[in-house]
Amino acid sequence: MMTKRITIIEVKDYVGQEVTIGAWVANKSGKGKIAFLQLRDGTAFFQGVAFKPNFIEKFGEEVGLEKFDTIKRLSQETSVFVTGIVKEDERSKLGYELDITDIEVIGESQDYPITPKEHGTDFLMDNRHLWLRSRKQVAVMQIRNAIIYATYEFFDKNGFMKFDSPILSGNAAEDSTELFETDYFGTPAYLSQSGQLYLEAGAMALGRVFDFGPVFRAEKSKTRRHLTEFWMMDAEYSYLTHDESLDLQEAYVKALLQGVLDRAPQALETLERDTELLKRYIAEPFKRITYDEAIDLLQEHENDEDADYEHLEHGDDFGSPHETWISNHFGVPTFVMNYPAAIKAFYMKPVPGNPERVLCADLLAPEGYGEIIGGSMREEDYDALVAKMDELGMDRTEYEFYLDLRKYGTVPHGGFGIGIERMVTFAAGTKHIREAIPFPRMLHRIKP
Repeated sequence: MMTKRITIIEVKDYVGQEVTIGAWVANKSGKGKIAFLQLRDGTAFFQGVAFKPNFIEKFGEEVGLEKFDTIKRLSQETSVFVTGIVKEDERSKLGYELDITDIEVIGESQDYPITPKEHGTDFLMDNRHLWLRSRKQVAVMQIRNAIIYATYEFFDKNGFMKFDSPILSGNAAEDSTELFETDYFGTPAYLSQSGQLYLEAGAMALGRVFDFGPVFRAEKSKTRRHLTEFWMMDAEYSYLTHDESLDLQEAYVKALLQGVLDRAPQALETLERDTELLKRYIAEPFKRITYDEAIDLLQEHENDEDADYEHLEHGDDFGSPHETWISNHFGVPTFVMNYPAAIKAFYMKPVPGNPERVLCADLLAPEGYGEIIGGSMREEDYDALVAKMDELGMDRTEYEFYLDLRKYGTVPHGGFGIGIERMVTFAAGTKHIREAIPFPRMLHRIKP
C-alpha cells in the first residue's frame, strides 16, 4: 500500500504517521551509521534522518545496506520520493523532522553549479533559474506571493474591481524618452509604463478599479532600486478626497505588511527580518508632511553628522539620500505631499489656491527603501487640463480618450501606483530589488 503523499508544509498534521514526500535534496551531512538530508519541495525546507540499523532491520542486510548507501551517495538537487515517520523536533526551524524509512531516486543531479559556498552576484544571476531554489530566494518569492495575495484581498474588501489595462499603447503616458518602442504592424507602439490613463477610464465606468501587471521603463538606471521590467499595482477611484486617498494608501500598505506576517512567517525568519519593526509600521500612523516642510527639515539638518545628502532648494527634486533621511527621521513610512507642479506629471491637480504645488504624495519607506508609492488627485477640469497640456507642448490628439473623460460627466478622482518589487524588498528587508522578481530585467541583463 502506498503511503499518503504530502508536502513538507503539511507535516504538522501527520505527527507519528508514515508519509511520502516528493522533494529535492538541498544538502546532506552525516557520518557512519547516520545520514542527514536537507529536503525542500517549494513549500518549506526540513530535515530527514536515516539510521543504518533501521534499514537493515526493515529490508534485510543486502537491500538495507544498498538503500542506506543510496542515501549516503545522494548529490545536491537530486529529486527523490522520501518515505518516513513525522516526528516533532524543537531544534528544527519547522518544528518537525522525518525519520526516513525508505527512499526512491527520481532524477539524478550531477555537479550542481550552485554549491553551499559563497558565489559572486553575476554567477548567481547567470544561474538565476537554479538560484531560485535556494533557501533565501524561496523566502523572497513567498513574501512576493503573500503581497500579491493580500493585494487582491484588500481591494476586494474595499469594493474595487480588477481592471486590466493594455500593455501595448499608441501613446506615451508621461515621457516618451523612457519608453520601449516596438513595431505594431508598421505603426510605432510603446510598452506600457503605467496603466493609469486607461484605469481612469475604468474608474468612470466602474467607480473603483485596480490593475496589476508588468510595466516597462527604459531608464538607464543602475541603482539597487530600479528594474526595466517590473510589476505595478495601480488603483483609481472616483469621488474620494485627497485625505481619503491617503487613508486608503496607508491601509493598503499596512494590509500588505500584515499579509506577509500572516502568510510567510517562516520566510521572514529565514531572511532574519525584524518582525517587530513591521508590526510597529502597522500599529503606528504613517507620518504626513508637505514637500516644503520636508525641504525646510533637510536644510535645517544638512550639517548633522548623519546627513550625507546634498543641499536642496525649494523646487528641487529629492534624490535617494534625501528620501532615506526623511523616512529614517520619522522612523515610520512617511507621505511627502504637495510637490512642485514643475517636477510632477501633467495630470495632477493643483493645490487649491497654490498652482505651484500639486495634490500628490509619495510614500517613503524607512530603513533606506525610498519611494514605494506615488499617487495624486487627477485634474478633472477639461479646460485646466487642456491648458496644462498646451503649456507643456503636448500633442492633444494623442490623448483624445483621456480628455473625453473630462467632457462626459467628470468627477473628482485620484489614484496611486506601487512597484511590487520595491514593496517586496521593503517587507523582506533585503538589499537589492533584483531578488524581488523571479527573472530580473536590468540595463545589462535580459538572460536567463
